[in-house]
Amino acid sequence: MTDVRDPQAPKGRPTPKRSEAQAQRRAVAKPPVSRKDAAKRAKEARRAALAKQREALVSGDERYLPVRDRGPVRRFARDFVDSRWHVAEYFLPIAVAILILSMMPSLQAKNIALMLWMGVILMIIFDSVISSRRLKRALRERHPDENHKGATAYALMRTLQMRRMRLPKPQIKRGETPR
Repeated sequence: MTDVRDPQAPKGRPTPKRSEAQAQRRAVAKPPVSRKDAAKRAKEARRAALAKQREALVSGDERYLPVRDRGPVRRFARDFVDSRWHVAEYFLPIAVAILILSMMPSLQAKNIALMLWMGVILMIIFDSVISSRRLKRALRERHPDENHKGATAYALMRTLQMRRMRLPKPQIKRGETPR
C-alpha cells in the first residue's frame, strides 16, 4: 500500500502547535537547574573550545584557530616565514653555546662568546629588517585590500621560534613559495 502525502503538508507531517514546539525546544535545551550546573557546563564548553583550538594549531584548520592566527594575511605571513631560513630561529641553541663558552675559565673563550653574542644579535636584526621589508612588499602585492596591521610583528615573532616548535604548524616546506 502506498502512502499518499497530504497536499497541505508537503513535508510529510503536520505543522506542530506552538505549545508543542515550545515544549520540544525546552526539552532539548534543558536549562541548568542551579548556578553550579551552569558553571560546570560553561567550563566544559570552554574546555571543548580550547581542545578544538589546540587541535587546529597542530592541523592548521583555519576555522578553529585562535583569532590572532586567523585570516589570509596571517596565513600568508606564516607561510612567508616558514618558506625561508632565519637566523633568529637558531637563537636558543646559539645562546646555550654562548653561555657555555662564557662560563669557561679562559679569557679568550669569554671574548669569543662576547663577539659571537654581538654577531648573532646583529645578524638577527639584519635578517629581521630584510624579512619585514620583503613581507610588507609581498603583502601589498598579494593582499592589497586586507588590513596588514600586526602581520609583520606576527611574522617576526614566528621567526624567533624553532621551526618544529611553531604553532600553528608549518604548512609548507622550506623553499616553496608562500600561498
